[in-house]
Amino acid sequence: MTDWPTHGTITGPIVMIGFGSIGRGTLPLIERHFEFDRARMVVIDPVDTDRKLLDERGIRFEQLALTPENYRDVLTPLLTNGGGQGFCVNLSVDTSSLDIMKLCRELGVLYIDTVVEPWAGFYFDKSADAANRTNHALRQTVRDEKAANPGGTTAVSCCGANPGMVNWFVKQALLDIAEATGHSFTEPNVDDRTGWATLMRDLGVKGVHIAERDTQRAKHPKPLNVFWNTWSVEGFIAEGLQPAELGWGSHEKWQPDNMVSQKSGCQSSRFLMQPGANTRVRTWCPTPGAQYGFLVTHNESVSIADFFTVGAGLDPEYRPTVHYSYHPANDAVLSLFEMFGQAGKAQPEHHILDENEIVDGIDELGVLLYGHTKNAYWYGSRLSIEETRDLAPYQNATGLQVTSAVLAGMVWALENPEAGIVETDEMDFRRCLDVQRPYLGPVEGHYTDWTPLTDRPGFFPEDIDESDPWQFRNVLVR
Repeated sequence: MTDWPTHGTITGPIVMIGFGSIGRGTLPLIERHFEFDRARMVVIDPVDTDRKLLDERGIRFEQLALTPENYRDVLTPLLTNGGGQGFCVNLSVDTSSLDIMKLCRELGVLYIDTVVEPWAGFYFDKSADAANRTNHALRQTVRDEKAANPGGTTAVSCCGANPGMVNWFVKQALLDIAEATGHSFTEPNVDDRTGWATLMRDLGVKGVHIAERDTQRAKHPKPLNVFWNTWSVEGFIAEGLQPAELGWGSHEKWQPDNMVSQKSGCQSSRFLMQPGANTRVRTWCPTPGAQYGFLVTHNESVSIADFFTVGAGLDPEYRPTVHYSYHPANDAVLSLFEMFGQAGKAQPEHHILDENEIVDGIDELGVLLYGHTKNAYWYGSRLSIEETRDLAPYQNATGLQVTSAVLAGMVWALENPEAGIVETDEMDFRRCLDVQRPYLGPVEGHYTDWTPLTDRPGFFPEDIDESDPWQFRNVLVR
């Protein structure tokens, strides 16, 4: 496309917090799709690695780290400069999403982020209780704020590829399955939690894998003692060292000995007393077919399970099992093996593979809904690096799936400026996917007869449940 649509006007200043791989990729999408006052756009980051991209555009750059002590004093004048309604685009690490979100709502400024991020130190606090280090706990702080202060200026929480795009995919996948199976129903309103949960239950869906395979391949081999990834290394390490966490389905009959239930909040998820990036699960994607993935904790594992619950608490009438099943790029897999081989100590050097270093490959990211009468259905994006280069600058395929979701969330917030605090499960999935779809490459649905019991080696006895292939007992690699 060359005739890109303008989706709206941002009448106040834009403040982007963080200018790493996702910030760089989001910048040209903001320029392409919004009318705004460039003189009032500011980017904040503690490092100035890519400030030349901002200098070339005449966009102000502030090199500093936001802290609990300074964020109000720094952000307030920037977000209110010159009048109009500002927009805070928080794409950073080590800054509290909740604190910045609350400030923005106090000021009447629109807000979006891709994760519920804590202040620096949270992820690596060895004195913290494991339950408090989960995404269930982080998410609950935002849900509590929503309950305490409903309505008001829109703040979109956790709107990237996953969480974000995949939450929208789940609803579209449910509609596809309903059509394929001849299920008669009335489509619920976008934020009708009971209606959507009932539809998922009635279709017989037992669970959802956020099933991803990144095959992007670098031109040169990864050097020893360097962590390579196709997106934020710091972000991946942080979430990879959190407890393996998953939405816990009502159909499950067994749980691992080291699984722990949450004692408060929505209680839609449980966690294992082991790191997610060192926990393997079986899943399926269209290109590789059956594959191993890592059960890395993500906000969508908690929020999707919560949104599609009939009932409440630890023992609801219905709830799907939901978890991330992530096979990152091969260089990232090797980096993880090195890190965990050194007792979880991260390599001293981190590197994100940019679009110029990748020779080929795709990021195949979708949702695998399983257990229904057609067995399993994968619906998602199969975006290649070649397509990414043609679509937008400064990012690889992984990045564009994230940045285009940020774009979609910003458009929705502009069109719904008084929606209060929202998660992507509560947004208009059709509108958001309409905005995002031009950047996703092929968006496809694939049915498969694969189950976690398919083609197991069979050389050794296994503790499996043959009566129900879709038990977590069969998914977890033990």
